[in-house]
Amino acid sequence: MHVQPVPLPSGEPAAVLDGVARWITSAPLRDLVAAFGGQWPGGDSPSLLGWLDAFSATNWDFRNGGERPDAVEPDFEPDVAALVLTSAEALGMVSAKPPPRRDYKHVLVLGGLAHACLRRTAYAAHLLHRGTFADGVGVLGSYRPLSPAERALPLVNGCHSEVDVLDLAVRRAFGVADPVETDDAPDGSWSVRTYAPTGAPRVAVLAAPSSKPGVRRAHTADTQRFWARRAALAQGDRLLVVTAPIYVPFQHCDAVRTLGLPYGCAIDTIGVDPRLADDLALPEPTLTPGRYLQEIRSAIRSMRLLVGALGG
Repeated sequence: MHVQPVPLPSGEPAAVLDGVARWITSAPLRDLVAAFGGQWPGGDSPSLLGWLDAFSATNWDFRNGGERPDAVEPDFEPDVAALVLTSAEALGMVSAKPPPRRDYKHVLVLGGLAHACLRRTAYAAHLLHRGTFADGVGVLGSYRPLSPAERALPLVNGCHSEVDVLDLAVRRAFGVADPVETDDAPDGSWSVRTYAPTGAPRVAVLAAPSSKPGVRRAHTADTQRFWARRAALAQGDRLLVVTAPIYVPFQHCDAVRTLGLPYGCAIDTIGVDPRLADDLALPEPTLTPGRYLQEIRSAIRSMRLLVGALGG
């Protein structure tokens, strides 16, 4: 069954609100709510987002407070599983799309699990080597320790944290050996390594500090804000954010909230195209209906924060 794609919110504040309303009232999301026994409420976007947040916490949260790899996959009926995958496709979480433009002020690579760090950095280098232009590249991560499964990947031998893998990924993908600049926090809470690859813009690898140290690790918004404070963003700059397709909606909305609105920047967010061959020899992650529902919930929560930032 073909479902019309639902565009993500972007642009000026009024357009962002319209975009959020369009996404959260779309037929694919309504169909999912109905399939899980929800009775669609009335109300404006803020109240609907609150309801969807609570509904998704009850029905689509399989992490139980843990990290994404700790989520338990539910056993869905075949028709429900098929509906989830169809809806996820329409909501922009399955198929990779090329950058809508060729020229950007900055390309941002978002960190994640070790295999994602390697894939996303390699894809950014692939784009820059094949006609996408940018003045600079930011590769954003944190000092999150690697899990045993991540450390078991042969390519990350010797890496201990997410930013270690990102640094390795940059050196591999851009053919660089040593940074031309380094900057470290005296207390060890953050670091920046800047590389100058031949034939490509400068690449900064950042380990961001947490905005709630001692409570949690740095999350996506922390890394974006930390990078923004160092990047001298200006109104009208256009940014290309590179992540995985399944995370595009929530990480796009985070970027609009933390970078687009405060700095007047335009945001395009794309997922890595898994069809492109590379030399990483990494297994493709298994994307299940439960994983998609979990990230639909992430998108709802990110949109709720976005609307809240606009005073809604």
